[in-house]
Amino acid sequence: MTESTTPPTETRTIPRDRHAISRKDISPSALRVLYRLHESGYAAYLVGGAVRDLLLGEHPKDFDVATDATPEQVKHLFRNCRLIGRRFRLAHVVYGREIIEVATFRANSDDGSGDRETDEDGRVLRDNVYGTIEDDAVRRDFTANALYYSIADFSVRDDVGGFEDVGNRVLKLIGDPETRYREDPVRMLRAVRLAAKLKFTIDPATAAPLPVLAPLLREAAAARLFEECLKLFLSGHAEASFLGLEAHGLLSALLPETAKALAANRSGALRRMLLEGLRATDARVAADEPVSPAFLFALLLWPAYCRTLAMLQAQGVHPVEAERRAADRVTLHQVETVALPRRFSLPMQEIWLLQSRFPQRQRKRVVRLLAQPRFRAAFDFLQLRQAASPDHAADIAFWAEAQRDPDHALAVAALRPVADGDEEGESEGGEAARGSRRRRRRRPAAVGH
Repeated sequence: MTESTTPPTETRTIPRDRHAISRKDISPSALRVLYRLHESGYAAYLVGGAVRDLLLGEHPKDFDVATDATPEQVKHLFRNCRLIGRRFRLAHVVYGREIIEVATFRANSDDGSGDRETDEDGRVLRDNVYGTIEDDAVRRDFTANALYYSIADFSVRDDVGGFEDVGNRVLKLIGDPETRYREDPVRMLRAVRLAAKLKFTIDPATAAPLPVLAPLLREAAAARLFEECLKLFLSGHAEASFLGLEAHGLLSALLPETAKALAANRSGALRRMLLEGLRATDARVAADEPVSPAFLFALLLWPAYCRTLAMLQAQGVHPVEAERRAADRVTLHQVETVALPRRFSLPMQEIWLLQSRFPQRQRKRVVRLLAQPRFRAAFDFLQLRQAASPDHAADIAFWAEAQRDPDHALAVAALRPVADGDEEGESEGGEAARGSRRRRRRRPAAVGH
């Protein structure tokens, strides 16, 4: 067991004149909830990430409230409230598209009511035992998330030393790190994500168990890991999150085939491309441009696809068949860990399979590829490959021109020799089916190396 992070024994109250939180920076909806709870005789605190972000001078996206009112009592106060959750019973107060989450203070131990359940590994299955604010603070995950802003006197309450940790930009678990990770293995990913997002350093005692306990992630719900991947990589800090996963030994548990491929790629080209793509993703998020999960996973799993494709081709599998098998195999292996929905996995595979078609610039092929629904995403992906390995400049130049001036591109393509099997009217499906009968078919371009 690693050394425990012990909370301070005394509660600190930071008065209004010693912190930077202002009500003008708090959501009006959250203020409504806080004031109504307070006026009804209940404790009412803004809590968690919102308090942390306000202290850092950031603008929180979500505002959570903690109270001593039970979920049923909260529902009685707000007609626009619904109760959710079995594992953790919560009240959601809805104002249009904004939801204020209200949680009742949770106890730090079981009261014998049966409302707290854990499995044999210590993972929390159900926890609806209510307690005091002191109990609730200790039950939270990181000290930076265990700060409470009181609407009664506008002070910040700190039971675990989080105020100093936020000031020092240190991410520290509350309690024994190994025990807390076993309670909820996804907390390991949360540590990396928060450190990347906030530019915090992970406390050494908090970081130490990560590589040892990383295999526990395979026991987490695959759907939950998919959602966590979106938070890791689509929130504007994808590159830092990836580097954090690598540094703390979590990449092999979350993306096992990618981790193997990167370790085997001696040139480092696959890793360079991956990092370039993640930087581009961060830039798009910063510019408020859309980012597709299909493109994200095409990027994250591309090293695995390249490695699997090379292995199949070395076994003598026909190039077209090898591509399809590699795409299916990588997808099937990954969904065992992360539940990648088909609405994302199928476009992801199309992006991969189109890569080998960019060097094929006969007229009919150009027409078909330009009409492909995934053409633009596949072309963007090709440009990422060029950033890591400068072998695709001619293809990129041709297809960029084809998008600007299709007629000119088709005229250029008409001058190229017609490949055997590229006859009029050949369908894409027929192309794949008859691939094995072609004697002089162009081999796919090298992928990512």
